[in-house]
Amino acid sequence: MSAAPVERWLARVVVLRPGEGRALAWSFAYFFCLLAGYYVLRPLRDEMGIAGGVKNLPWLFTATFLVLLAVAPVFAALVARLPRARFIPLVYHFFVANIAIFWLLLVFDVDKPLVARVFFVWISVFNLFAVSVFWSFMADLFASEQGKRLFGFIAAGGSAGALAGPAITFGLAVPLGPVNLLIVAAVLLELAVLCARRLEAAAPKLKVSPPETASAPITNERPAAPLGGGWWDGIVMVLRSPYLGGIATWVFLLSLAGTFLYFQQANIVAAASDDPAVRTRIFASIDLAIGILTIIVQFFATGRLITRFGVGPAAAFLPLVFALGFLVLAFSPMLAVVIAFQAIQRTANFALSNPAREVLFTVVDRTEKYKAKNIIDIVVFRGADAANGWLFATLRGAGFELTTISLATVPVAIAWFVLALALGRAQEERARRIALEQTPAGTSG
Repeated sequence: MSAAPVERWLARVVVLRPGEGRALAWSFAYFFCLLAGYYVLRPLRDEMGIAGGVKNLPWLFTATFLVLLAVAPVFAALVARLPRARFIPLVYHFFVANIAIFWLLLVFDVDKPLVARVFFVWISVFNLFAVSVFWSFMADLFASEQGKRLFGFIAAGGSAGALAGPAITFGLAVPLGPVNLLIVAAVLLELAVLCARRLEAAAPKLKVSPPETASAPITNERPAAPLGGGWWDGIVMVLRSPYLGGIATWVFLLSLAGTFLYFQQANIVAAASDDPAVRTRIFASIDLAIGILTIIVQFFATGRLITRFGVGPAAAFLPLVFALGFLVLAFSPMLAVVIAFQAIQRTANFALSNPAREVLFTVVDRTEKYKAKNIIDIVVFRGADAANGWLFATLRGAGFELTTISLATVPVAIAWFVLALALGRAQEERARRIALEQTPAGTSG
């Protein structure tokens, strides 16, 4: 990949500085392949969740959390003992091997109901680990100011993949059969590994902005070196740091709102059709709409909006969407409304709030970027999914209607909005402090 043409093209879309082009291009391609593979599989996961019975979803969410609790220490051990260039490909190769096993089990019709439930749990684990590893890598490579400018474009790579994945599923789910799409997902994941290796090679040439205009690296340790420490370090970091604890609370509230909406979607779609192929295409159409909306915003607006308004308002936009969306859904619990709600909230998440949340991690220590972030993105998120899934089931079992649950979620979203603004202020303060610490003595900023 020639640096000069790449940087000239990228400079038309983002505010690019010397030395950033190759790393930015490979980051984009890496995230594209990763999410394209996932979104080929996501509609199949959602269909399997319904096929197993909507009433079983809380159990599947709980099983996902328990699996994550078991796997998280293994991942932490890899991070502590292996350099970045080794543990990142190893994680993705492991998931490719899993996909091959599922393909064989489904092709030979081995206990399909059980395999469907295991697959639902597995893909939830895969998504969190794969994406968390990606964004930890990004926070490790880019400084705070760079993240504000570039994370939106990098996220657009994922959105382009999120557009390609459901497009493939939508077109091939009926004629080809969902099971054979597993092979396509495995190939895309291997391409993501190739991009990660190229990005690792381009990382040493990535230049950090001057300290008077941006935060510089927080540590002088070699970025590819093993981090050391124990598997429990991430938990301790989250419990001790109000800043990391605030991010964990943000993620918990995201899970609560997202889980409640997902369960409402499952109930409404299940009532709309009993044909698995039709339901799979409904889910794929939602993903397709989200991909189109998100990529437009990320390509042309995300970096400029976050740079202009700050991390806090960008992170707070998603809670605002949820507050308004649940208010509308409370009075119109229909399929068209839930599809529109899902499309808007996930576009807001992928285009603005998620890139902003990832910028929050650019101002923490490198060990926190991998260990604490892993705990927040995986254990906290899926633990919250399990807890909130049972909360939704309990409310429904107690006789609460979907309308009442939607209305009760609105004040929660408002509290989440306030927290996002507070985290944005804390991030800006940390970035300013880091910039001052990196400013050479005798200069003025």
